[in-house]
Amino acid sequence: MNILLIEDEPKVAAFIKKGLEEQFHHVTPVYDGSMGCKLALEQDFELVILDVVLPHINGFEVCKQIRKFKKELPILMLSALGTVSDKVQGLENGADDYLTKPFHFEELLARIKALDRRRSMVLPGTVYQVGDLQMDCFRKTVTRNGNIILLTVKEFTLLEVLMYNKNRVLSRVYIAESVWGINFNRGTNLIDVYINYLRSKVDKGYPKQLIHTVIGMGYIIRD
Repeated sequence: MNILLIEDEPKVAAFIKKGLEEQFHHVTPVYDGSMGCKLALEQDFELVILDVVLPHINGFEVCKQIRKFKKELPILMLSALGTVSDKVQGLENGADDYLTKPFHFEELLARIKALDRRRSMVLPGTVYQVGDLQMDCFRKTVTRNGNIILLTVKEFTLLEVLMYNKNRVLSRVYIAESVWGINFNRGTNLIDVYINYLRSKVDKGYPKQLIHTVIGMGYIIRD
């Protein structure tokens, strides 16, 4: 993969670059948020690894700016800020995954592979349909009965997972790992919160509900 690494600590950047290049990835390191954002938008990368605490522009803002213009570009946030609120902020700003420092390099590689698999699943022309709800994964558009539905990055990814697995009950653990790439913390209600976000945009105002709760098992989308 062609990877952009935005990390302000040169030793950490050198460690990551060396390890990834040993796995035959090509890594371009930059050391501040402003330059990282510029390169991400102007050049073609297959993955951005992004620190949070950066000079000039912090990682949350960089992530938000990238996501405005490159909705399909995978972003992995890598930060010493490891509270639940930090992770939620990163994910809500458009990150696909969030890994806290210190980390095992094997886990970083595993997350990169997972993001690459997820990216390669979406082919040009892929369109999912459930009833009158339609998702164009290449154009990143969602409509219901011809009406455009505006979704955040995570809401779109969650709906994509549901529609790809339509008529199949998905557990909260499966959803968490597929959408956020993180081990599910049973003490949080993150999945339920995002399901409610989706329902308010996808089902509200329509006579037929598509997203359903299966008590004790998880969620399903069906027409």
